[in-house]
Amino acid sequence: MTIRMTVAGARVDTAGRLPVENPATGAVIAEAPDCTLAQLDEAVAAAAAAQPRWAALTEDERRAHLVECGKRLGAAGDEVARLLSAEQGKPVRDALGEVGLSAAWFGHTAELSLSAEQLVRDSSADITLTREPYGVVAAIAPSNFPIILAMCKVAPALLAGNTVVLKPSPQTPLSTLRVGEVLQECLPPGVLNVVSGADALGEALTTHPGIRLISFTGSVGTGRGIARHAAGRFTPVVLELGGNDPAIVLPDADVDALAPALFSAALANSGQFCAAVKRVYVPEEKRERLAGLLADLARRAVVGDGADPATEYGPLISRAQRDRVASLVDAAVKAGARVVTGGVVPEGPGHFYPPTVVTDLPAGTALEVEEQFGPVIPVLGYADVDEAVARANATEFGLGASLWGDERQARALAGRLDCGTVWINTHGDLRHNVPFGGTKSSGVGVEYGHLGLLAYTRPKVLNVAAPRE
Repeated sequence: MTIRMTVAGARVDTAGRLPVENPATGAVIAEAPDCTLAQLDEAVAAAAAAQPRWAALTEDERRAHLVECGKRLGAAGDEVARLLSAEQGKPVRDALGEVGLSAAWFGHTAELSLSAEQLVRDSSADITLTREPYGVVAAIAPSNFPIILAMCKVAPALLAGNTVVLKPSPQTPLSTLRVGEVLQECLPPGVLNVVSGADALGEALTTHPGIRLISFTGSVGTGRGIARHAAGRFTPVVLELGGNDPAIVLPDADVDALAPALFSAALANSGQFCAAVKRVYVPEEKRERLAGLLADLARRAVVGDGADPATEYGPLISRAQRDRVASLVDAAVKAGARVVTGGVVPEGPGHFYPPTVVTDLPAGTALEVEEQFGPVIPVLGYADVDEAVARANATEFGLGASLWGDERQARALAGRLDCGTVWINTHGDLRHNVPFGGTKSSGVGVEYGHLGLLAYTRPKVLNVAAPRE
């Protein structure tokens, strides 16, 4: 199968090629187009040309297009999911779930509204607030959930009347390019353009003078670079930059009962999930018990190629990411930490790292304060809840956090956690109708739901003076 970029409604190829690996084997499985700067100009120009006509449609007409997009993507779900599993490594069933969620996202978004808001209506004036599209949106998605994290940008941007130039991660371009081809069947030419390329293409896209808003999900470092570039033109940004989410187990909590939920929340997508549990704080007297329970679950977990139906957890996205996770664990051990299970890079092909539980970490260890983005669970003891909250907040991240135990105590503590979302007795529960975003280095703005839709609009006030007598 030859998968091409989509520009102005046409399938476009290029001489430059981008090798794509299967992370379960390390072998190159395909080549994607490496977009040239001239082709990027064409994509932005096509989006700009299509935008006025797209914005001129009624909101209901744009909704109908979104509903059709969801149907078309759902019909192509099996094909897209198998591409996604092959290039990202996740089990096929998880890839099917991601594509299905992405298809449904169009329908959920189509239920939202941008109704005008009456601000003043009296003898002095009639003042209303409306929401206007920005124009051309640059959407850049990461490799961990490439389809859903692209479509949760594309769907609200389109409903708001924008057009989009979408760039997937260079590690996972195939499935997104295929989605671009599928969606051309139900969108006017130029409304959605999909281009692929290396990191330099992302910089060219976010600095392009034709871009009116940038929506990016990815690393803190790249997000900071985008913010600097955007500042030069005052281009608005929506940045979701990952997290180092803590889970605090309260003194009354039953660690035997909650261990499976904590394990699942930490190991989702082999830990490659911005809102995964990245560190667990537990009363010191319960630390060994919880670490042992989590280790037992880790030993039973089935790690392998995503194409194998028995696989529960796939590889990491690249050798570089696998090596980074391994180096953080090794550095923690050198600092005095103890590996309860895992912690050894397996022999053989692929970018695998075993589910790993680490404890006895000295406070401030890199494995505690940095986002490791892998299948490692640091279990850290605390003397009192105040210490746990202080350590939970003592990083540059502020995406999410969770509290486990008595609901009343958890509610009382939630306001002290410096993050965008606090979950109680669960973690990572993301929903289409609930805004999601972080604070500090975890990003700017929110996505999902009505507030997420508003991020793709700018306010416009219509002020009509009352007739003079």
